[in-house]
Amino acid sequence: MLNPTLSLTQPKSLSLLFPLNPSTSAPWSPLVTTHRKVPHNRSKPVRLISTYRVKCINDLTVAPLTEVSVTAIVTVQMTIGGRFANLGLNRGLDGITDLLGKSLQLELVSAEIDPKTGKQWNHISAYARHKDYEHLDNEAKYEAEFKVPIGFGGVGAIVVENDHRKEMFLKNIVLVTDNDEASKITFVCDSWVHSKFDNPEKRIFFSVKSYLPSQTPKSLEDLRRKDLESLRGDGTGERKNFDRIYDYDVYNDLGDPDSKDGDMARPVLGGSKQFPYPRRCRTGRPRTKKDPHSERRSSNVYIPRDESFSEVKNTTFSAKTLRSVLHAVVPSLETAIYDTKLGFPYFTAIDSLYDEGVKLPEQEGLSFFRTLVPRIIKAVRDTTENVLLFETPEMINRDKFSWFRDEEFSRQTLAGLNPYSIKLLTELPIVSKLDPAIYGPPESLITPELIEREIKGAMTAQEAIMKKKLFILDYHDLLLPYVHKVRELDNTTLYSSRTVFFLTHENTLMPIAIELTRPASPTKPQWKQVFTDNWDATSAWLWKLAKTHVCAHDSGYHQLVSHWLRTHCCVEPYIIASNRQLSAMHPIYRLLHPHFRYTMEINALAREALISAGGIIERSFSPRKYSMELSSVAYDLEWQFDMEALPADLIRRGMAVEDPKAEHGLRLTIEDYPFANDGLLIWTSTKQWVTDYVNHYYETPNDVLQDSEIQEWWLEIRTKGHADKKDEPWWPKLENQDDLIQILTTIIWVTSGHHAAVNFGQYHYAGYFPNRPTIARTNMPVEDEVPNSESFKKFWRKPEDALMECFPSQIQATVVMAVLDILSSHSPDEEYISEKPELVWKSDPVINAAFERFNGRMKEIEGIIDDRNLDTKLMNRCGAGIVPYELLKPFSGPGVTGKGIPNSISI
Repeated sequence: MLNPTLSLTQPKSLSLLFPLNPSTSAPWSPLVTTHRKVPHNRSKPVRLISTYRVKCINDLTVAPLTEVSVTAIVTVQMTIGGRFANLGLNRGLDGITDLLGKSLQLELVSAEIDPKTGKQWNHISAYARHKDYEHLDNEAKYEAEFKVPIGFGGVGAIVVENDHRKEMFLKNIVLVTDNDEASKITFVCDSWVHSKFDNPEKRIFFSVKSYLPSQTPKSLEDLRRKDLESLRGDGTGERKNFDRIYDYDVYNDLGDPDSKDGDMARPVLGGSKQFPYPRRCRTGRPRTKKDPHSERRSSNVYIPRDESFSEVKNTTFSAKTLRSVLHAVVPSLETAIYDTKLGFPYFTAIDSLYDEGVKLPEQEGLSFFRTLVPRIIKAVRDTTENVLLFETPEMINRDKFSWFRDEEFSRQTLAGLNPYSIKLLTELPIVSKLDPAIYGPPESLITPELIEREIKGAMTAQEAIMKKKLFILDYHDLLLPYVHKVRELDNTTLYSSRTVFFLTHENTLMPIAIELTRPASPTKPQWKQVFTDNWDATSAWLWKLAKTHVCAHDSGYHQLVSHWLRTHCCVEPYIIASNRQLSAMHPIYRLLHPHFRYTMEINALAREALISAGGIIERSFSPRKYSMELSSVAYDLEWQFDMEALPADLIRRGMAVEDPKAEHGLRLTIEDYPFANDGLLIWTSTKQWVTDYVNHYYETPNDVLQDSEIQEWWLEIRTKGHADKKDEPWWPKLENQDDLIQILTTIIWVTSGHHAAVNFGQYHYAGYFPNRPTIARTNMPVEDEVPNSESFKKFWRKPEDALMECFPSQIQATVVMAVLDILSSHSPDEEYISEKPELVWKSDPVINAAFERFNGRMKEIEGIIDDRNLDTKLMNRCGAGIVPYELLKPFSGPGVTGKGIPNSISI
């Protein structure tokens, strides 16, 4: 267990106070025979203090020791390539600095006040000299020696100045008193320290002991305030790579207004009533020439330095491989498949992606990628040729034809990639909320009579509503305003859709009707039609085409809303606010910090190449260039913080009701709802861990109210991070421990369980794109009822060809598959929920015990989920050829496993 403070009031070895004379007896004797225990105070460590008197020897008094020796051992992580990776003038100057012993200057800061003066102890400074350790390949060691006066007390902070010309990554600093191993304490750094030549401001690292603001030792109050101020910046200037500034900005860098034809311009998201949006990290880049509101894009997107560990950590495996896909593999695919409209001619051509692959032209970067992810890029017959050879997705590996069946289409609404959209249908008729003067008649054609016909008279439609038997995927009002806009684009189309399901006695869903709608236009009236799976061939094929459109809608909503918006995008303001308002020594900062790892780096990469104008999303998903605009509309209509908690989300969608007698206090509307069943296990266990943690630091509601940092943190999340919704009445209050527990559990759930559920199954389910096409490119052949149209004739003659033309093109499908393979993959050193305690938690026995209980519960959940996947009564997760629902199993190995809940949104 870590020692939280280094106390220099009384060395553990008495010989450190009074050196022994070998020819005499011990020069000290106890003044009292008992120890005095200092009363517990959260602002100071518990210490045992003994009192001694000096013993006279031969009429001589041995003077008491006035200072002790302390050694600081600094561990520096080497950059990739080792110590001499960056040869050059600066590297040479840094080598000279090391030789002169002027590499790092350290200052020890006492956590106590000097009792003699009543003021702060002066900082004790020393330079750390470089030490060579031949057995350490990836680390360098620096040592500093200090002479510390007795009574200095616990070391509460260490101030560091880097005298090198280049930044250094500090892993930790270990302090040892007079080589006494029992006195060893560790300051956890895990941070980049900039060169003083880039920024003269020194870095501050606090001890592992956590303090609420009011409990901060007086001697550390100024450092606590100064450290926070250094992270906020002043909101001006362009940020440099070495900066650690956290500030807010709108999404004004997604487009390129200065492009030649202007087609790459995109609206600013955030800061307006038309396009409200969460905030992202401010970079301060120059504005574009044609649009002063838009920021000029660049290939190097600033994020605060400690949010990226790409040069020293293997965890950026995901970021590196994703960059390789975007900058090497995607261009190669575009060269190999030069016709962007070319579809797959038949299903065996799709199968060949897993058997023969796509031969890629030689391009710089592919050889590196092949060694990094041999799963995707493979060498052909031991030559240097590269081929994009996809692994067969788990779903198709188990059952090649499962995607074709209605049962699987329905099952995936509960146990697939997007379990967040299915809702209880609570009233008939179904009516749109959009303006009928613009979009046409609002009533749905899925009438009670049609429902009763499709369920074969099992009950009336009203009885089905009352018995909670009807459910809906409703993308009507969200998509309808974009139908005509998207249809103006080349090689694509769009409808709005409603899909209604009936709950069977086996707790499985049966799709009974799909409605597709095209709104009225100046030249055409509204068109809508309901498709059902009838017994005749024409209806059966039209049903398959209608399902393709619905799957494309669901894929787009999943990627843009359930995944990007609700996890990646909405979490970034929490990260910014936490760093700006919560001190590194605040217990809540330390609770949240593991759940924010690498999110800002991944988000910056997404803005660079995935969600930006001309990026993967715009080229390959149904809303095309309106994709991000659509996510803004969803944010406006649907997102509210209190509903991001899993229980509240289930209740809002009618998928659960409160029931104090039920497990987790909820009774599910569909008993066999794998996402909800497993998710509630994770939610409840996480909430218990957060409860134990919060109640350890906050004894009364007043402690929460008087915590200035946590109150400013919550205020800033609402008024700056989500500024466009700052006046909404649903924001939770923060007045007591329960409020704080609910807020923190919601944030942790979104970064862990929610993200895992919508991310790590992507290749399993969408790696075979006919199961989840990202785009539908052609209209329904019966639109406008023109039976002699060319599209209808083609459909009539060979309906399979019509389906293949509707699917994504070859380039769209293969690019998305390559990206999804990476997005679904766990890094080799992924950190999973509850798996590894932070070192600062281990220093506190109460917190450490609570975390051990959390870890034990997660291990228990692993077994519960395994048992559920073997229960044949649970048909939504167990059956012939069905992929077991493991997306919310807490732990996983590296690679594409379809399970594992990382602490953070790290890919």
